[in-house]
Amino acid sequence: MRSGVGAMPPAGLVLVGIFCVQLGSALAKGLFEEAGAGGTVFMRVAFAAVILFAVWRPVIRGYSARQYALATVFGLALAAMNLAFYSALARIPLGVAVTLEFSGPLAVAVLGSRRLLDGLWVALAAGGIILLAPIGAFGGLDLDPVGVGLALLAGLFWATYIILSQKTGAEFSGVTGLAIGMAVGAVALVPVGVFQGGVALLDSKVLVLGAGVALLSSAIPYSLEMEALRRIPAKVFGVLMSLEPAVAALVGLVALGEVLQPRAIVAVFLVTIAAIGASRFASGDKD
Repeated sequence: MRSGVGAMPPAGLVLVGIFCVQLGSALAKGLFEEAGAGGTVFMRVAFAAVILFAVWRPVIRGYSARQYALATVFGLALAAMNLAFYSALARIPLGVAVTLEFSGPLAVAVLGSRRLLDGLWVALAAGGIILLAPIGAFGGLDLDPVGVGLALLAGLFWATYIILSQKTGAEFSGVTGLAIGMAVGAVALVPVGVFQGGVALLDSKVLVLGAGVALLSSAIPYSLEMEALRRIPAKVFGVLMSLEPAVAALVGLVALGEVLQPRAIVAVFLVTIAAIGASRFASGDKD
């Protein structure tokens, strides 16, 4: 399998990872009726933590209290990001949820920039988000305002996750910081997971599907992205990842039958272009 992955072009690895993540989200949405958003996200994070420890066997001893505290905060941000996103996904279409959530990493990409060009990406993204606003004067779309708010909250936590991920990666070797953070996130999600999932978490079918969500949404894409980043510049990686809102809309249509209205399609297009532009022309990146 490793040789097969190594033979794939890096762009292909990233795109396969993106499709895996969105297929995982579609599969997760199918579990909401039985386990709820909380139960599903708990299974995803818990199974992902088990997979990370089983596959990579990270050594978690020998770090300072400050480093463990950083990994803990990182794990809490990871848990909050996923819980907010899955809670939004229970209320609004997948393509819309991912588009709104993408406001987080887009903000990180242009944060602190004073270039006029970056102002264009902000304006495009803002236009897309306004088009999705559940306000008649702007959007007139039949979207749950709570779902929209939760998707934007997920974007805020995603931005926090990105910043903390960079810091955690610099403090821990390999995937150790991620594994610790994932374990912390799983523990933090126990109350909401048990409350919403209830006895469904003891159902073997639900558990198998939950493991599938973890594989598609975490284990497989993380592995593919790690391999891709060894062979392509971070800027190119960012451009490819910017296709995620469009892929989410496509997967939502094919897998879930979620047909987006024209205004929502335009919003997805605007945010995608903004994300591609912000990544492609980011200042300070090395080619």
